[in-house]
Amino acid sequence: MNQAMVDNIVRAVLYEGYILYPYRPSSVKNRQRWTFGGIYPRAFSDQQNGTDPWTMQTQCPVRGIAPTLHITARFLHLADRKIERALGEGEFRPVESMEAGGRSYQTWQEAVEREVDLGEVALADLSPQPRRTDFSFAGCTETQPLKENDGRTVGRLVRAQQPIAGSLELSAVRANENVFVVTVRIVNMTPMDAAAPIDRDAALLRSFASTHAILVARQGEFISLTDPPDDLREIAAGCQNIGCWPVLVGDPGENDAVLASPIILEDHPRIAPESPGDLFDSSEIDEILTLRILTLTDEEKRQAVAADHRAAEMFARTEALARGQLANLHGVMRHG
Repeated sequence: MNQAMVDNIVRAVLYEGYILYPYRPSSVKNRQRWTFGGIYPRAFSDQQNGTDPWTMQTQCPVRGIAPTLHITARFLHLADRKIERALGEGEFRPVESMEAGGRSYQTWQEAVEREVDLGEVALADLSPQPRRTDFSFAGCTETQPLKENDGRTVGRLVRAQQPIAGSLELSAVRANENVFVVTVRIVNMTPMDAAAPIDRDAALLRSFASTHAILVARQGEFISLTDPPDDLREIAAGCQNIGCWPVLVGDPGENDAVLASPIILEDHPRIAPESPGDLFDSSEIDEILTLRILTLTDEEKRQAVAADHRAAEMFARTEALARGQLANLHGVMRHG
């Protein structure tokens, strides 16, 4: 498996839609973020009649006499970032944005990457009991003072994360002598009070965002669900995937790794070598987004940079592109 290639694809999926053009928090798009790979607390999912799922399921065939699988799940754990202006005497008032020390600060939802590792499991050992691990991540609150250049505290930034909990489960059944059908389930077990209406923002802070799973096989190979061989087409068609789509990842011809992606990809997806870096919309066209970034006004850029450090890095990288790099985004001739 080409680990570097897999990591690049996984990162693109993890931050798909993290911050959307025109990149300012005030834009309509950015008011409806976290639309990919969301796994919500069950109480909220039930109130939405299941339209916002509380579980994700991956199912795909593995061929081999005695294969083992290594399973990891990754997702974003959201943090609510509030900006508060100092009123004096230790009192603060929430505001949408403010400036301090020559920088702008904006109320925003940030995210921290989380990973859960189930370890390596021999598929023959899973019958009749699946392998399951429960996990949790504690909540926390951090406060950062906002100061002017003369050292005066004029506000503060408050980041708050809610505790979350879930489970990662692997099971397998034999489809024939040489083929297993494996099932990976990721479940949100975070408690919420189902007796009262739950608003979406409260649920999101207790959800897993951009959730996906990475399955790596040893002594076996995965079967493509997009283009299975004729003798396994019926088995592949019977696989049930909920909230994700498994694709082969790595170099073309390698079948030892699968990405259960919350967005639809083709087998062996690749990021174009001409791409200069994350634009947080991997299904779009780099050239269009790059040119649009370069045409934003200084005020629009200032608002975007105030939202998130990843946006600031994206703007700095884009504005530093050389003429040749921009030309490569327009089109490249390939032979083969």
